[in-house]
Amino acid sequence: MSDRHGFTRLALAISDTARAQETAAALREAHDWVSEDEAEAVVALGGDGFMLQTLHRMLEGGAVKPVYGVNRGTMGFLMNKHRPSSKLIDRINRSRRIAISPLQMKATTQDGTSHSACAINEVSLLRETRQTAKIEVQVDEKVRIKELVADGILVATPAGSTAYNLSANGPILPLESQLLALTPISAFRPRRWRGAILPDRARITLRINEHDKRPVAAVADQQEIRDVAEVQIERLRDTDLTLLFDPGHSLDERIVSEQFMF
Repeated sequence: MSDRHGFTRLALAISDTARAQETAAALREAHDWVSEDEAEAVVALGGDGFMLQTLHRMLEGGAVKPVYGVNRGTMGFLMNKHRPSSKLIDRINRSRRIAISPLQMKATTQDGTSHSACAINEVSLLRETRQTAKIEVQVDEKVRIKELVADGILVATPAGSTAYNLSANGPILPLESQLLALTPISAFRPRRWRGAILPDRARITLRINEHDKRPVAAVADQQEIRDVAEVQIERLRDTDLTLLFDPGHSLDERIVSEQFMF
């Protein structure tokens, strides 16, 4: 169901691509824009990658505001369709809100150093050398797999389930599902394990076996920590991001149809 928001103070966030810049030039004449600090909501022009950049900037700056994306990129799973003839402010004020819950990654390296990072798409663990990784998988402090032998493993949010997770044959999760995908990357053993779908309240701990011989890097979206010994992943509490979508937005249909493409 759509909401009537009554937004009047809007800010533009613009990708540096030619398509986004061209669209921004037309929009600047159609509305009086304000800075992000003054805005009630932000209009992001670009693709899914730029949407993630915009959301990360808000997380890091501590000023989280609703974001309405206009697709000027390629896939645009997190964006609305660009309609030049429609009045953008009316579309935004009729939009529906969807909350996105980021992940908190806490990584401990082999030398005992602790690192923390947030991920909107996924946290992935990847082998650093030709040696396969050996990873113990815990969910809510219970060992579920004593030793996963694979190129790595990832934990994806619904927003990230159509990205790296999908290419690793993980499940696509509806944005409002409150689930996480735990997906192995080129698993060798257990050979038949294809991953798991978990509630987003789950706490996942990944411990690296033989980490000195088989080094592993942890990546939270684009932030990489090398030579990790243990990684804890859970939902970032009390920090939901808000995306705005047109009523009847085709994302749900795209999520369904993507699962039947061969």
